[in-house]
Amino acid sequence: MKQRIITGVIAGGLFAILVFLGNIPYELLMIALALIGFYEFARMHHAKPFDIASLLGYVLILLLVVPWEKWGIGLHLSWETAIWFIMFGLLSITVISKNQVPIQAVSQLLLGSLYIGIGFKYMLITRTYSDNGLFWTILLFAAIWASDIGAYFTGRAVGKHKLWPSISPNKTIEGAIGGVICSLVVCIIALFIRPDMLNIPLTFGIGLAASVVGQMGDLIQSAYKRVVGVKDSGTLLPGHGGVLDRCDSWLIVFPFVHFIGLLTL
Repeated sequence: MKQRIITGVIAGGLFAILVFLGNIPYELLMIALALIGFYEFARMHHAKPFDIASLLGYVLILLLVVPWEKWGIGLHLSWETAIWFIMFGLLSITVISKNQVPIQAVSQLLLGSLYIGIGFKYMLITRTYSDNGLFWTILLFAAIWASDIGAYFTGRAVGKHKLWPSISPNKTIEGAIGGVICSLVVCIIALFIRPDMLNIPLTFGIGLAASVVGQMGDLIQSAYKRVVGVKDSGTLLPGHGGVLDRCDSWLIVFPFVHFIGLLTL
């Protein structure tokens, strides 16, 4: 527990500084976390993390996450183009290898690169592509973390009914409800602090998305870790696991709030 607390304080403090700084420091953080996250994903699914198929996954991560135009590098590639060429390359590997690299393996790598790349891309977009990016980023992270903390302590205090025992045995319905309430409380506080940025529907929409969709992101991570038979995605953060263990909710929440129109930058 002591190691977990020390790691959490140091990592959390460094993360907060980089979020506040924004721009290149934050962009480099998102790129690094995305690449490490994909490395963890490849290893969990028993792929060689630096063979040709995995390298194509890293390439797609970079194509999605790096703010090429903002850095003055004009790739002139749409999402669809980048994804299609990486997909074509991965599928071609199955042919060239005579199915030594099976379709299931390259499909997992493509899925992982999209799951991780799009998630971190929208964390970066939220912070760096708007004059109010710092506010929205802090609000989303605060709501997600409030949900996590609320779910954990409510579940420990009054949790009796299992939420989804075949996926995550320790999560309870009471904990999930506690997480939603805590997320909404954070967003309501933000409404009073910045009424110019939030209204009541948006406040409740973000609060519900951060908690409900965030908890689904946590369950998604739990589900595929259970399939591949691992407890943690990695060991980057002693006592906390890997990047994907810490970012599972973020990867789903940040794209979700953009795609359904809760955040428009």
